[in-house]
Amino acid sequence: MESNTGLTGHLKNDALASVVVFLVALPLCLGIALASGASLFSGIISGVIGGVVVGFISKSPLSVSGPAAGLVLIVLNAVDDLGTYEAFLVAVVLAGLLQVAMGLVKIGIIGLYFPSSVIKGMLAAIGIILILKQLPHLMGFDIDAFGEMEFFQKDGDNTFTALLTASEHIYLGSLIIGLISFGVLLFWGQSFIKKHAVLRQIPSGLLAVLVGVLVNQLFIAWAPEIAIGSSHLVNLPIIGGDTSMNEIFKSPDWTIFSNPKLYTVTLALALVASLETLLSLGAIDKLDPEKRQSPPNRELIAQGVGNTISGLLGGLPITAVIVRSSANLDAGAKSKLSAILHGMILLVTVIFIPNVLNQIPYSSLAAILILVGYKLTKPSLYVEQFKVGWKQFIPFLVTVLAILFSDLLIGILIGLAVGVFYILKANYKVPFLTVERGKQYGSAKVIQLSEHVSFLNKPSLIRTLDELPSNSKVIIDGSATHFIDYDVVEVIRDFLFRAKEKNITVQVVGISEWIGTQNEEL
Repeated sequence: MESNTGLTGHLKNDALASVVVFLVALPLCLGIALASGASLFSGIISGVIGGVVVGFISKSPLSVSGPAAGLVLIVLNAVDDLGTYEAFLVAVVLAGLLQVAMGLVKIGIIGLYFPSSVIKGMLAAIGIILILKQLPHLMGFDIDAFGEMEFFQKDGDNTFTALLTASEHIYLGSLIIGLISFGVLLFWGQSFIKKHAVLRQIPSGLLAVLVGVLVNQLFIAWAPEIAIGSSHLVNLPIIGGDTSMNEIFKSPDWTIFSNPKLYTVTLALALVASLETLLSLGAIDKLDPEKRQSPPNRELIAQGVGNTISGLLGGLPITAVIVRSSANLDAGAKSKLSAILHGMILLVTVIFIPNVLNQIPYSSLAAILILVGYKLTKPSLYVEQFKVGWKQFIPFLVTVLAILFSDLLIGILIGLAVGVFYILKANYKVPFLTVERGKQYGSAKVIQLSEHVSFLNKPSLIRTLDELPSNSKVIIDGSATHFIDYDVVEVIRDFLFRAKEKNITVQVVGISEWIGTQNEEL
């Protein structure tokens, strides 16, 4: 859903947020390219396309796309199966076209069927992983690629053993700069800064990076023994000189069409990239303070176009990425303009000022991501899920642990299986009935809820509520309802929040105890 103020309605907020997203996305693009065994430029290409191309086509106000850590193993295996990176690019192009087709036939609706507990578990798990994976970089242990997210690493370590190894190889200069940067972030988040008209306009992430660069320059001048060298700084390739255009842009090898493995790789890429996109889209919509809902089918089309172009230019496959999206929201973004601008900044800076970017310490960027991680996995989130009840808390906790000890997609599927188990268990006792279409009673439209309302009813209810015209009256009648799934409760709460914008008068009957209202008429 596009903001009523239009693409440039929040230009100042989005412009400032785009700088922070760029600072987070740059090392992730490079790190994921490195972990995928591809050229560093392939990560930059996909980052630019994910920001500019996908950003223009997408209708999501806060989602940011680019190369994703969750696709690293698929890329590595696919290149090995197909023989060359150029052959793999054909699969990226075809996967993009398949995603466009999936969006056109409206397959994106499957994203609405993921239980809220699983989505929130995914966010919490990613927050924990961000903290654990970035702590080594905060301490100056930069052996692993910056964007790595898997539990089991290529070097034989896992997330926890890598953290123990890092604690034995602390680089003092990086640690000092990382802690100073983290302190800047915390200080800039204080209420008196937010109340200051000028200071609150300065993004805390940008300030933390600038302070990190400045401190390292002071180390170089006054304490060279702890100054940070190139191995602990952003390492962006320099365009020009000995770098040819063939090194920057790779072309697909179309002769691979006769290889049957191409189509297996294409299907795997399209399905995994689409699933990760839909999960990230649902997650960032839940974090959106304005409770906007992004159209999933439009997002699949946008991702498909982005992947097609990325494959043609030699880039990595693209998905919506919750890490970048969370950083975008945290930096104050209001619309998709932030994502578009971050892609443009990435392109311009890579071309014109790579030497400046190569002065940024990894430890400063790690501090930003650690704080983003904490906000995704705050203790209050666990308390909130526990209070909702075991039927929500157990799938939530299982999802967190499964993602933490495997990877994003496997963890989501395990959490989803547990969530579905509880739904099926409830439906064993109470027959499943769908949400009925509203009937006209006088001037009001009545939405009659069934006896048992599960998350399977969520898409139908969302569609019914979204189709309600402005200045109308609606009665949500749950007088016959014995149970409402928490996912549906959230849908109703979000609708009550948004109804005022459309001047819709809402009356709820028999469900106040679930949605937390004090009276029946709102």
